[in-house]
Order: sequence, then structure tokens, then C-alpha cells
Amino acid sequence: MASEYTRPHYHQFSHTLLGLAILAAAIYLGQGILVPLAMSGLIAVLLRPVENRLIRLGMHKVVAISLSLLLAIILFAGMTVLLSMQLADFTDDVPKIKQNLNDFFGRIQIWVKREYNISYYQQEKYIEKAKAQTIDTLQDPSTLGIITGPLGTLTLVPIYIFLLLYYRTMLLHFIVVLFAEKYADRVREVMSEVKGVIQSYMVGLLIETAAVAALNSVGLLILNVQYALLLGVMAAILNLIPYIGGLVATVLAVLVTFSNNPELSVVIGVVAIFLVVQFIDNNILVPLIVASKVRVNALVSIVGVLVGGALAGVSGMFLSIPAIAIMKVIFDRVDSLRPWGVLLGDQTPEEAGSNLFRLPRRRKKVTVIETNS
Repeated sequence: MASEYTRPHYHQFSHTLLGLAILAAAIYLGQGILVPLAMSGLIAVLLRPVENRLIRLGMHKVVAISLSLLLAIILFAGMTVLLSMQLADFTDDVPKIKQNLNDFFGRIQIWVKREYNISYYQQEKYIEKAKAQTIDTLQDPSTLGIITGPLGTLTLVPIYIFLLLYYRTMLLHFIVVLFAEKYADRVREVMSEVKGVIQSYMVGLLIETAAVAALNSVGLLILNVQYALLLGVMAAILNLIPYIGGLVATVLAVLVTFSNNPELSVVIGVVAIFLVVQFIDNNILVPLIVASKVRVNALVSIVGVLVGGALAGVSGMFLSIPAIAIMKVIFDRVDSLRPWGVLLGDQTPEEAGSNLFRLPRRRKKVTVIETNS
């Protein structure tokens, strides 16, 4: 009797690529629904231990979920109020900052005219054209949706979080019964590991963000930089976007600092502080706090962040790392997808003790001389 037919390797590979392409298309087309739902899922997993602790204290499930959600809202509102107070002070100094920037741009115009022989009239004409294009863009109806979209998301996220926590058992049971009964134990194992990865990542991310904000703020305060707390916290929030957020935060801090205090030594000090904090973050905080569970290599992380940004903007960049970590957990548990798990991981064949890429050593010829006894 003929053996059971097994699909060729290229069939499995093409089907995997097709599945990833369909997933990417679904995220791109349905990002308005999927992105807030994914953010809510991460926060719900983070709040699950709090809810569980309150239930153990004898509270009803609905009350426990409501109090957990209320605690998260209070923390978020407190951070928002703190930033708003700093932004209010920043707004009072806008005329001074504008004057400093005008003086700076005036010096740039003089330099451009001297070096490239472009008249002031031509420069002003180009600037006016750029302003007109910016105004037209802001007046576009689609721009209003981009600006008001996050406000609508903020109202949906608490509702999603409450419902995900309330129907958690039903949703987990649904995932288990999707597969054959013989795979039930493996599916439960995967879901348990995914929950552990998400909780470790989110808790580690909060600790890392607080540490980066403290380091940035202390460094800027030592330099006596204006709005040190605001710039430090904003830089830490932007740092949530891997690899790209740190660069954006540094540029923003340099611009604000230069507009208030155009001394070159202060600007260089700000850049040095952000570089030192980034070094500490990348080499100490992330490996120690965040990366203990999320074992994803740097190449895949950078590509994932860029793909997430292309598919779903800034939210996609933030969600890319936990999404890749979840995919790695699943890929490592499915035999046909295990090579993709190797690709996403950070363990090289040398570290794993594999001799797959090692060249065999040439054996030395040993000459044996026989002697007659």
C-alpha cells in the first residue's frame, strides 16, 4: 500500500508566504478595527493579574474588571495632566521660541545666498509654496479623519478592554475548539506562553519607559535645559517605537533646546545625554528587563517596525515587536513553521552548538613506520 502523500517543501513554503500576505493585507485594510483591538488586547493581558487579585479578594468579576480598568485610566490621566502642565508652560514661551527660530532661519537664508547664490526672493517664494501646500493638506477632509481618528480610538479602547476581560474564558475556549482534540494540550501550552510573553513585554516596557524618562529628565535638568521634564517624558514615550523613536526624540529635543538656548555647548550636551541614555537602554535595560521573554533578533525587529509602520502607521510600529514575539511562539510549536521561528529568533547556529555551517577540518596525515621486533 502506498505511503501517505506528503506535500513538497515548496508547497508548504508558498502556502506560508500566502498566509502572511493575507494577514498583512487584512491588517492594512482593517487597521481601523484591528489596531485598537490589538492595543486593547495587550492592555487586557497586562490588567489580568490585577483583576485576578481583586477576584481572589471576593469581588464580583464585573466589579474587579471595572476597578482594574479605572486604575489604568487614572494612571493614564495623571500622566496626561502632568504633560499638559508642562505643555502649558511651553505654550507661554512660543513667541520667544518663534523669534529665535526666525533669527536662525534668517542666518540660514544668508548662508544659502552666499554659498548657492539663491536670492532672498527665490527662497521666500519656495517657503510660501511649501506653506500653501501644508495648509491645503490640513484643509483636506481626509486629514480631519487622521486627526480625529485617535480620539475615536481612545473611546473604543476601554470598551474593548472590558469586553475582552469579561469574555476571556469564552474566547480562549473558542481558540481551543478550533483545532482537533488531540492538539488541545499543545494549543493551551501555546496560549499560556503567549500570555507570558505579552505580560513580560508590557511590564518590562513600562519599567523601561519610566527608567528612560527619569534618566533623560535628570540629564536635561543637570544641563539646566528648559522643559527638561517634558522633553524627557516625551522622549521616553517616543522610545516605545523601537530604533526609530529614539532618533525622532533626539531631533525634537535638539530643536526645542536650540530655539530656547542656541549655545552650541548646550545642544551638544543634549545630544550626548540622549546618546548615553540610548546606550544604557539598548545594552542594559532592554536585555535585562524587556528582552528576557521577547527573543527576537535585531534585523527582524527593524524590518518588522518598518513593515508595521507601512501597514498601520505609528501604532503598527509599536505593535510590531509583540506581534513578532507571538508569531515566534506559534512558529516554534508548529513543525511546518519551525524554520520561520528560527529566522525570528536571536540564537545563531554557533550559540546553539550546531555544526551545520562549520567546515570539516582537514585531518593530518599520520605516517606509521613499522619496525621489525
